[in-house]
Amino acid sequence: MAAFTVTIRNGPSVHREQYDTLEQAIDAVSLRVSEIRSEGNLPSVKMLRTFEPGQRVKARVEISTGRFLRRRDAGVDVMGDGAVVPYRGGSSRDHLDPREGERFEDALADALRE
Repeated sequence: MAAFTVTIRNGPSVHREQYDTLEQAIDAVSLRVSEIRSEGNLPSVKMLRTFEPGQRVKARVEISTGRFLRRRDAGVDVMGDGAVVPYRGGSSRDHLDPREGERFEDALADALRE
């Protein structure tokens, strides 16, 4: 059984991939984020008010440890303007602030190693 599950939610589709090591899972997240960003940005949407691309989540890519009782989750939201927002947690998310010069991949790895 794989130790890490990467869940990709892009629009209406959900896809899961299994990996044995954290490094493999982080590499997969980085690749999926690059693919999603290459699809282009989302447009603004007007519904009672205008939601700009940077206010809309285009896709979510998440890593979970797969443990039932001590499960840990971390991932990124790919915003409609291409920005990447890393977070820790499943249903209650804490935004991660990568240190200066740190990539989002490093912040995810640190969050899952704690």
